[in-house]
Amino acid sequence: MPELIRPEKSIEDSRTEQVHLLRYEDINGENRLFGGKLVSWIDEVAGIVAKRHAGIRVTTAAIDNLEFKHPAFLDELIIVSGYVTYVGNTSMEIRVDTYLEAANGMRRPINRAYLTVVALSDDNHPCPIPYGIKIETESQKYEWGSALKRIELRKMRRREGF
Repeated sequence: MPELIRPEKSIEDSRTEQVHLLRYEDINGENRLFGGKLVSWIDEVAGIVAKRHAGIRVTTAAIDNLEFKHPAFLDELIIVSGYVTYVGNTSMEIRVDTYLEAANGMRRPINRAYLTVVALSDDNHPCPIPYGIKIETESQKYEWGSALKRIELRKMRRREGF
């Protein structure tokens, strides 16, 4: 049976960026950005990227490689930026990078996460994603290949009960 060919979208079509000014309600007891708040922002950006790409309902299935590299403090600007790295049949991988932006516009990475997002039918079951992605640059080709490796690692962890 021939493979179904689906239309493709550019990765740039769904790239999403949010800017947050850290306020008191974003800060934990150690006067740093509350990790749970950052995870919420990461999940929100990934969901928006996935919905913009697929054009249908989506839900987060997994978050991989979530590491807090540097702290952020009150009144600092946080940039949360995401894009599609891989599209399968019913799921896609979204990379979300978080930066602290200095007054001069320079960005320092404070977090990177990869999320698996699943497309949903009207009855809340996984369904095919209507669009593939155009791989247009060497960087995008590298991300796609790395996503395939992460998918295999996820499958291995599931088999091992993680």
